[in-house]
Amino acid sequence: MAKGAYEKGLAGEDLALEYLTDRGMVLLHRRYHSPFGEIDLIMRDGDAIALIEVKIRSTGSKGDGLMAITRAKQRRIVMTARYYLAETRTDCLLRFDALEITPQGILYVQGAFDAGAWF
Repeated sequence: MAKGAYEKGLAGEDLALEYLTDRGMVLLHRRYHSPFGEIDLIMRDGDAIALIEVKIRSTGSKGDGLMAITRAKQRRIVMTARYYLAETRTDCLLRFDALEITPQGILYVQGAFDAGAWF
């Protein structure tokens, strides 16, 4: 990833974090890494833990970035979530969310995909 893209990703995650904490969510981990991949933000939302993929797009319409969360990417996120659960011994409701930032604004989708096939 080019340095410009990396910095853009960090800035987008900062904006996403502000958006979510303003709505009462609590940050547990940022850029959580496992041997399988990375989860951008892990946040507590009431009784649930939200695992959030953040997408930043400088062009296009709302929703375009969400299409970039392919089945392969979803699988890596789920495998990383399983690793997280084992490592932290967490036993609570998990939710796989997506947050997209475009020039038109922020689109936050709770339950953006179902992990049932991989759990």
